[in-house]
Amino acid sequence: MKVAVIYASTTGNTEAMANAINEACKASGAEVVFGTADSADKAAVTACDVILLGSPAMGDEVLEDSMEEFYSGIEGSLNGKKVGIFGSYDWGDGQWLRDWNDRLSNAGAVSAGEALMVHLTPEEADVEQCKAWATAAIK
Repeated sequence: MKVAVIYASTTGNTEAMANAINEACKASGAEVVFGTADSADKAAVTACDVILLGSPAMGDEVLEDSMEEFYSGIEGSLNGKKVGIFGSYDWGDGQWLRDWNDRLSNAGAVSAGEALMVHLTPEEADVEQCKAWATAAIK
């Protein structure tokens, strides 16, 4: 199975989540395409069996700019694709993930599970939650 783990991070919090998710995917035996939204190969990502995307909440709970640009570039190719989303936040209540989930649904993506969010820096329990989420998302 090929899994893409693509993320954007401004403070390192979403990157820490992505690293834990990447580790869990590899431990499950998946071949992983791993990288940041500003350098990811859109064709390689959309060729994967499962796509896991991460972005911190920015401004009024919107995607980080490079993830918005990346996601907009693959959105039309997600019909029937299994996609999961994750991210970190400082304020708000997760509206950016709910909005993103709506966009995925409208694009015809198949949900890889409930969106995963972590408040600020992932602690040990959060890292374990990221790993468990990833393992469930790629089944």
